[in-house]
Amino acid sequence: MRVCVFTEPHRGASYDDQLRFARLAEAGGFEGFFRADHYQSMGDDPGLPGPTDAWLTLAALARETTRIRLGTLVTSATFRLPGPLAVMVAQVDQMSGGRVELGIGAGWYEREHTSYGIPFPGVTERFDRLAEQLEVITGLWRTPPGETYSFTGAHYRLVDAPALPKPVQRPGPPVIIGGRGPKRTPELAARYADEFNMPFKSVAETADAYERVREASDRTGRATSGRAPLVLSAGIVVAIGRTDAEAQRRAAPLHVKSALPPEDPVVGSPAQLVDRIGEFAAAGATRVHLRLIDFADLDHLELIAAEVLPHLDGDR
Repeated sequence: MRVCVFTEPHRGASYDDQLRFARLAEAGGFEGFFRADHYQSMGDDPGLPGPTDAWLTLAALARETTRIRLGTLVTSATFRLPGPLAVMVAQVDQMSGGRVELGIGAGWYEREHTSYGIPFPGVTERFDRLAEQLEVITGLWRTPPGETYSFTGAHYRLVDAPALPKPVQRPGPPVIIGGRGPKRTPELAARYADEFNMPFKSVAETADAYERVREASDRTGRATSGRAPLVLSAGIVVAIGRTDAEAQRRAAPLHVKSALPPEDPVVGSPAQLVDRIGEFAAAGATRVHLRLIDFADLDHLELIAAEVLPHLDGDR
């Protein structure tokens, strides 16, 4: 089982907070450091000192870490145009020596769009834009050196793009698509993604989502195309401790009112988290993203590294 850390800096974290956390995760043996791509907190707390841009942050972390993989869960397609996003991600991949992954979604949190003047179309158009962005981004990365790339869609048009710079990873950084949607999300994952992530739901709900993705892979011909099967991953909200009181203290922020949909956290002992990861593995997951809320709680990260990772098989 491959184990990554997932963080939410919009809750309140400076760049230095994120650097300290990423370095500790790297030293502790985690495979990846992933962060959300949001410009605003989702509750009444303003999330001081304020938001940090995901790709600016990852670019800096790329130069200040050496092994750990870096990425977004997930970049909102409403925030950036696909051509410049392909350039940004390719550049950060170069800066990291080939350690970047692009998690991308349609966008959902209307409040931050309104706050910062970002257009927020209806859900159908957002998914249409996401599909075109995936085609453009992967198309630019796949274009052979010396050739150009063109695309005409309903929302984006590229003419003779030089398709540069090229990422270190070829044909491009891994693409992660995730979400609870029953139709378009599995289809897009089957067509464009390297990994499908089900975020923060029960094992049973996650298993159902995996089955939908497998069916979509069959419908789209991925299963017989020679492409690698999708990596299946799960997001897990984590609040564990050496004692029940410690775990409950860490779980307190989970009870604060938020715009997030209901989740299925692991609150308890390290052994309980090991068991939950095992249940996801039995459902088909080969990677998990552990959501840790408090950037100041370095002991939480160290506890997982010491008491959970050694009990899991495979690369961490």
